[in-house]
Amino acid sequence: MTTASGVPVGDNQNSITAGQRGPTLIQDVHFLEKMAHFDRERIPERVVHAKGAGAFGYFEVTNDEISKYTKADFLSEKGKRTEMFARFSTVAGEKGAADTERDPRGFALKFYTDEGNYDLVGNNTPVFFVRDAMKFPDFIHTQKRNPRTGLKDKDAVWDFWSLSPESLHQITYLHGDRGIPATFRHMNGYGSHTYKWVNDQGEAFWVTYSFISDQGVKGLDADVADQLAGEQPDYHREDLYNAIENGDHPSWTLYVQIIPFEDYKTYKWDIFDITKTVSKKDYPRIEVGKMVLNRNPENFFADVEQAALSPANLVPGIETSPDKMLQGRLFSYSDTQRYRLGVNHQQIPVNRPKAEVNHYQRDGYMAVNGNGGGKPVYEPNSIDGPVEDPASKISPFEVEGVADSVAYDSQDHYTQPGDLYRLMSEDEKSRLVKNFADHMRQATRDDIKLRQIGHFYKADPEWGERVAEELGLSVPESAKAVKN
Repeated sequence: MTTASGVPVGDNQNSITAGQRGPTLIQDVHFLEKMAHFDRERIPERVVHAKGAGAFGYFEVTNDEISKYTKADFLSEKGKRTEMFARFSTVAGEKGAADTERDPRGFALKFYTDEGNYDLVGNNTPVFFVRDAMKFPDFIHTQKRNPRTGLKDKDAVWDFWSLSPESLHQITYLHGDRGIPATFRHMNGYGSHTYKWVNDQGEAFWVTYSFISDQGVKGLDADVADQLAGEQPDYHREDLYNAIENGDHPSWTLYVQIIPFEDYKTYKWDIFDITKTVSKKDYPRIEVGKMVLNRNPENFFADVEQAALSPANLVPGIETSPDKMLQGRLFSYSDTQRYRLGVNHQQIPVNRPKAEVNHYQRDGYMAVNGNGGGKPVYEPNSIDGPVEDPASKISPFEVEGVADSVAYDSQDHYTQPGDLYRLMSEDEKSRLVKNFADHMRQATRDDIKLRQIGHFYKADPEWGERVAEELGLSVPESAKAVKN
């Protein structure tokens, strides 16, 4: 395996990081080339999250204590409202795909704060398939079309998942009762990653986000979802539009888990591993505020197709973590928008911050904001150009270790999925097993199916037995080995 310039690739599974925890190093040229090429593979629709719908609304703070944890101005006091935009989407399907496919749903939010735009780009599940962005293009390729047949390829899907056991937690969510949301309104949203909050005293905390649907969480039966895919492939888009037009404004309550800064060193799970969750028993949820969507776009293309969201859009008081998936997304999301919409995509009205923009970036396609006029184009300068604000520097975070392609320390991909399985009722387990079997049956290779069933056994032997029985497969004893 080589790079595009023919240079051998030493590790295609793990990005080069500072020690085991990271962050990712920009010197990993294979990773940068891989992501940059991936970001440019589709024209003109989004590479992922191509099919979606959006709406405008507001976020209102309901907790007067949140400023203890972050100096972010839009969260500073109870009752404060911030205008926002939300886009919901499927992940893998093309622009014309059906809304009701079994797929995670994107849950992307843009807050137009007084300090600039803050984007929180997550999903309707609290975990993800892979935990290093190095593997993300490969994962998405398995969800797209076979290069020879032009058809969806279930062998590729299950081959990749069965060779990537860290995916087990996410695919358990995906094949459970929440795998196909009834509507966009009836699903929760999660920030996916652990982020860092910093207060005005310089104290740092780790934080996770959960937007809990005030409409309740409802899923679609698989047969109903298949029927709707044929009858009304835009079912979720239609439902969101009609609800808002009829004054039935959907809302979500935001909760966060606050994790003391030093706890990341000793907590039983790596809080930066996106395939794991942080227990609500260990760190209870705290209510922050309410998000309400009350206005449909006037023009779908202008406001939804041209919406550009990126986790790199942060405001003072909210910072990143060493999460390797987040580190990759900080580059990739903005890069794919630069390709899809142009280098000046943040001048498009739906993306334009209400805060004043002052920088030295000029020219490029679609520079429509006056292009800086006659102001200076370099810094430092002695003619009153904008200068940096030291108060907005990030809170320092200690990194250590040898720069190398390093995997996460934990290789336990089974405890949390097994716990999730055991939390289900008998009816839920039956539906989960059927959904897995129905999906896996579409793969043609038994060796791939057996490899995946081996992961079910490791999470819970009953789970493995039931899927094997449903598929009519005899599982070798070697595949049934239960983890220590």
